[in-house]
Amino acid sequence: MNQLLAMRAFVRVVETSSFSRASDQLTLPRSTVSKLITDLEKHLGIQLMHRTTRALAPTSEGLEYYHHARRLVAELDEVDSAIRGQVLKPGGHLRVDAPASFANCLLIPALVDFHREYPDITIALGISDRSVNIVGEGVDCVIRAGKLDDMAMIGRKVTDLEYLTCAAPDYLERRGVPLSPEDLALNHLKAGYFFAGSGKAEPLIFEQGDRRIEVGDCAYSTNEGNGLKEMLLAGLGVGQHFKAIVQYYVDNGQLVSVLPQWSRPATPLHILYPPNRHQSARLKVFVEWVIRRFGVRE
Repeated sequence: MNQLLAMRAFVRVVETSSFSRASDQLTLPRSTVSKLITDLEKHLGIQLMHRTTRALAPTSEGLEYYHHARRLVAELDEVDSAIRGQVLKPGGHLRVDAPASFANCLLIPALVDFHREYPDITIALGISDRSVNIVGEGVDCVIRAGKLDDMAMIGRKVTDLEYLTCAAPDYLERRGVPLSPEDLALNHLKAGYFFAGSGKAEPLIFEQGDRRIEVGDCAYSTNEGNGLKEMLLAGLGVGQHFKAIVQYYVDNGQLVSVLPQWSRPATPLHILYPPNRHQSARLKVFVEWVIRRFGVRE
């Protein structure tokens, strides 16, 4: 038995709660992963996993062994990465997930430069505004806007995303330019964002000094950043989007900034990854590159 491989397989099975997902992430046949776990149980003389037709979970002894095994595997990976980093550039495959508008408008165009710097790293980019299960879906890191909810992950701040309130010129020709948030609420169409998981609509937010006004009741809404951008470009109403995404369209006249005397609080952008993967050389250079390219260095 290859005990190190068996330990890696066991750690991945526990983290994904699935032999199939673990085998996919390890690029091993499912039968091989299952046999590795069985051989490890025989070697240790204990049962590590409860197996039923509906569920797969570690035993109490298996959970204790998992914590030790995960630490040992992470430490070995750290040593390997440190040695490799001294003699060659990082290489290998990364699975990254990012919000749609950030991925399409900012990240993908910049990946050409990342490839020039790290030609031996390949990237599979998941594009969506939904929250992914980082461990369960085999994702190395995610880029997310908003507050950090998953405290089990390591979060590095990239930047603060500022907002711009804007609308298409043809919409403003039809309906006029809103003079205040109250005017916007009463006399204009609004385009906004709703959260896919809850269906909850996000209001347009306006702040000026101590005043804060929230405007809801959007005529058109979407759960995806690119969709919101396209709604604004199509003239479906006034909305708020990240300045980094829509500034290009304002500069070329496809969108017009409105109510510039009112602002909306910026949203933090973070890159998150599991604590047991923080020493991967390829992940480390990608995280540092994202922070260097798009934001602030901590």
